[in-house]
Amino acid sequence: MSRIKSQKTYDYAEADIDVQGKSSCDVTQNSSRGVFAWGQNSRMRRKMFAGLAVASALALGLSACSGSTAKNDGKGKGSGTVKVIAHDSFTLPDDVIKKFEKTSGYTVKKVTPGDAGAVVNQLVLANGKPEADVVFGVDTFTAGRALKGNIAVEYETSKNHGKEAVLEKKFTPIDRGDVCVNYDKKWFEEKGIKTPETLEDLAKPEYAKLLVVENPAQSSPGYAFLAATVHELGDAKYEEYWKKLIAGGTRVAGGWNDAYYTDFSGSKGKGKYPLVVSYSSSPSAENGATGVLPKTCVKQVEYAGVLRGAENPEGAKAFVDFLLSEDVQKAVAPSMYIYPVTDVKLPDEWVKYAPKVDSPISIDPKTVGEKGDTWLKNWRSAAGM
Repeated sequence: MSRIKSQKTYDYAEADIDVQGKSSCDVTQNSSRGVFAWGQNSRMRRKMFAGLAVASALALGLSACSGSTAKNDGKGKGSGTVKVIAHDSFTLPDDVIKKFEKTSGYTVKKVTPGDAGAVVNQLVLANGKPEADVVFGVDTFTAGRALKGNIAVEYETSKNHGKEAVLEKKFTPIDRGDVCVNYDKKWFEEKGIKTPETLEDLAKPEYAKLLVVENPAQSSPGYAFLAATVHELGDAKYEEYWKKLIAGGTRVAGGWNDAYYTDFSGSKGKGKYPLVVSYSSSPSAENGATGVLPKTCVKQVEYAGVLRGAENPEGAKAFVDFLLSEDVQKAVAPSMYIYPVTDVKLPDEWVKYAPKVDSPISIDPKTVGEKGDTWLKNWRSAAGM
């Protein structure tokens, strides 16, 4: 994920470059990889499906650059521009965006300051004067800060959002991704070693030395994994658990890219660690060479909301509804490498290699918002970082 300098609740959101003063058009027109030219990417969907992302993101970005307000064709009820602030992996097919613009009458403009932590930090600091109307990408691990910062107003959509709950009538669930420990099937088969099953198993001497995790102070999946260990082991035991992991040989990588593509043995990097913290969707890109440990999975839901102080609140509401449309829900897996919240059909390779985890660990976003800083502080002490 792209980083911004921050020591707030989510200090994993740190910057590679200063993006102050850059419009989404500046960024889009200078794009050369992934979705945007600036910022590191840490989600698998940003790396493995960059080609799909480029086409739709560039088209969306360039259409936004044609002007802040566009004339609609009279077929939609709305008018003007809907400004969407989102993390830097948000992308949808151009024809899906164009359909929304045609049927609604609104023109879409995208603003992308970085990862989910960066988005929330910027909106909290804006204090009711945001540069956008609607936010997408607030997630389970940033929603607590978003709620505390009062960045959104109440809006309850009439659209189906599956089994995931709306947060305090403000944040509507749009998609879901599970952070899980992935394993290299071939490695375990050749060694004749049984794969671990639970978080507790990972701390055993025979497994701790096989695991690479991401630094939770710098990485979204790393943070999610830390939260999962706290939730499952409890406040009294998770620090000791992390001490066992580190003492047992677990590697802490700076971010997901390094962990997955360099240290993990099951992907392109061919590293020496057959266990890695990644996503439940990751095996769909490895043609069955990897799998997930379901009992280690923690649920990460992404939300959208109408921003407090939005210049176009009606357009923002329309965009939230649009994100739950069948067109968008079908597109989120191939375009953003994440699961829809509704029951639309998944791509065949997902059904075969990366089905949804039935009962992932579920963490209350409010708890994360209240205790996240303490978790990181204690983790640093336990890990010697």
